[in-house]
Amino acid sequence: MGHSFRDAGLLQRALTHVSAGSGLDSYQRLEFLGDRVLGLAVADGLFAALPGADEGDLSRRLSGLVRRESCAAVAGAWDVGPHLKLGSGEVHGGGRRNAAILADVCEAILGAVFLDAGYEAAKAVIDRAFAAGNETEGTRTRDPKSALQEWAQGLGLPTPTYAVVERAGPDHAPIFHIEARVSGVAPGLGIGGSKRLAEQEAARLILVREGVWRQEEGAAGAG
Repeated sequence: MGHSFRDAGLLQRALTHVSAGSGLDSYQRLEFLGDRVLGLAVADGLFAALPGADEGDLSRRLSGLVRRESCAAVAGAWDVGPHLKLGSGEVHGGGRRNAAILADVCEAILGAVFLDAGYEAAKAVIDRAFAAGNETEGTRTRDPKSALQEWAQGLGLPTPTYAVVERAGPDHAPIFHIEARVSGVAPGLGIGGSKRLAEQEAARLILVREGVWRQEEGAAGAG
């Protein structure tokens, strides 16, 4: 991630889930701080990089860059999973690749960097990891299949696959049941009047279940 901690205890706390320590010993407070540092640093970068953008455009880009799946992908790129301190329940439940946990840890690490070396050090880490001012289509897509692929790649997993498990209804009005499959993750089953719609719904269900998206996200695009 490009930062050497002077206080290694800060990093250890940022990697400690509440299931492996008390609230004060876990990453929760650092996550709170890191979320604000991330928002400020990305806003700072966008403001400098896009002098002609209005407030609405800046807000949209900011939202795209600091999304939960973006944070989870950054944590995956940093390979934090093997280093997380988790309770046994979280370990057995797949916590090391849980998108919600990874997103929280990413923010906690940024909060730790801020406390360890100040805003400029944290902003340097964020600029490298989040590429403020260089938003890509992947960060603002609402397409569940694209978002699922981005999330999987961020965790170092193979590209998701899709399989038709059932085709019902008459030929003029078929109903497809399709599973989205990601290695090491329970599949998502989508149902739709076309393969494309069923695949999108299957991908969306995985994103919601893994904590990458909220329940309402992507529903319009999948329906």
